Amino acid sequence: MLRLPVLLLTAFLLSAGTAAAERAGEFDFYVLALSWSPTYCASAGRGGDPMQCRAAKPYRFIVHGLWPQHERGYPAFCRAGPRDAPRGAVDSILDIMPSRGLARHEWRKHGTCSGLTPYAYFETTRAAFERVKIPPAFNSVADGNRMTPDAVETAFRLANPGLRDNAIAVDCANGRLKEVRICLTRDLAFRSCPAIDRRGCRASNIFVPAPGR
Repeated sequence: MLRLPVLLLTAFLLSAGTAAAERAGEFDFYVLALSWSPTYCASAGRGGDPMQCRAAKPYRFIVHGLWPQHERGYPAFCRAGPRDAPRGAVDSILDIMPSRGLARHEWRKHGTCSGLTPYAYFETTRAAFERVKIPPAFNSVADGNRMTPDAVETAFRLANPGLRDNAIAVDCANGRLKEVRICLTRDLAFRSCPAIDRRGCRASNIFVPAPGR
């Protein structure tokens, strides 16, 4: 006789927990995802965003996103603020996130959970990007190169004092460098994130394609 009330109570608690998890501004840290643009453009082919993949000066690392995170899991598509970012906010980030479609998507999925306005979210994204120094080796890739994921991490750690090996993860796809993910506090200081680190690329070595190839 008690089964139905118990089931209803369980469903209510689960839905309440989900709602709480998606409350804007309630998260533990950020992940800054830096995408290696040559890999995206090569894999996307003609379907790649022309602003990013047909630029006069080919892009290297760009911002994929700044993602609010819980210690386990992450909030997404929170019901807070405008669903769509204003054009001015989107345009403000295009030099480091050269795709209007990507910028709008990142606001809807992740920015709405930041507790910030669209303008403030993209300003924070820029500040996070400027917090990280790109290793010189990635600014001079001309013919493509093979590296181990550990070598990519080491290059970033050497270029960024205070960045530890459990605060960064390399992501790969089809044997190529896809992106580098760096964990930051809400104040944009480097911090550990074992769950992110564990999901890093497990390939023995990966190809880093050159821009424009």
